[in-house]
Amino acid sequence: MKRVFSLVAILAIIFASNCSRIPENNDPVIGIWYKTEVNTLSSTEKISLRKEWIFNDVYLGRYHRYEGNSLAFKTDYKWERNGDLYTISYPGTDMPPAVVRMKEGPDGVTLEDEKGVVLATRE
Repeated sequence: MKRVFSLVAILAIIFASNCSRIPENNDPVIGIWYKTEVNTLSSTEKISLRKEWIFNDVYLGRYHRYEGNSLAFKTDYKWERNGDLYTISYPGTDMPPAVVRMKEGPDGVTLEDEKGVVLATRE
């Protein structure tokens, strides 16, 4: 009886694990996006800024902000897609959510807000 029960339990585990596949997310936003700027601190001193968004396939991501060559800030974020709009929210920070749309132009593929301001460019 123990062998029959063990066999049934093993078969149940095998069948349950085969049925629970995670659907593949092939959203075009998945990947690394960036924006670079140069801030003028004084008439002789400038510093480069790089913002980086790494979108993954489980609707999460990692945001980095570099000042010069050092990492100044990083946080995780959530993203969701509604039609052609992407909403990026940063829980646990004071950063406001961003609602952007993917646009293809002469400089490559960008994420732009509703006013046409570029948030990031695909790397």
